[in-house]
Amino acid sequence: MGETWGVNRSVSQIHALLYIADQPLSAEDIAARLKLARSNVSTSLRELLAWSLIRRVSALGDRRDFYEAEADVFEMLRRIAANRKAREIDPAVAALSQCLASAEDDPRVSAGARKRFRAMLDVTQEVSRSFDEVIGLPTPVLARLIKMGAAVVRLAGLTTGRSAKRPAQPDKTKA
Repeated sequence: MGETWGVNRSVSQIHALLYIADQPLSAEDIAARLKLARSNVSTSLRELLAWSLIRRVSALGDRRDFYEAEADVFEMLRRIAANRKAREIDPAVAALSQCLASAEDDPRVSAGARKRFRAMLDVTQEVSRSFDEVIGLPTPVLARLIKMGAAVVRLAGLTTGRSAKRPAQPDKTKA
């Protein structure tokens, strides 16, 4: 599943192993169980630690580091989503802000292009703000919101019927 999201295969395997493990595992245990090179395990563990999806724990009387995964699915979701936002949405807002600022001062940029930059920035900032609000909801509220799905849109009076599909757009290729 991780590969579908653009995550390295060994990172995904290690995270899955730690998630289902009943007790923390050492890097050596992980390497042996998954038949991975110890160096690959170390690199993957660093990445998982950076994403805050696992934590380093100690075992009494053992000098080795052991690792365990975050067990709360919603907390894991929050951490993954926050990292994705930091890597993808936040830089997009910064880049669009810079583009718009440059376009405002450049007479070669048409009013229409500036308007499109502004619209793109506005939408991206709104996505960022909405994301922060949703991800900050208490877990029981977030769980109910997810279970409600498109019913939230109907309850808000934004659409009617069984689905919240976007209206069909005219086919501009036939003009």
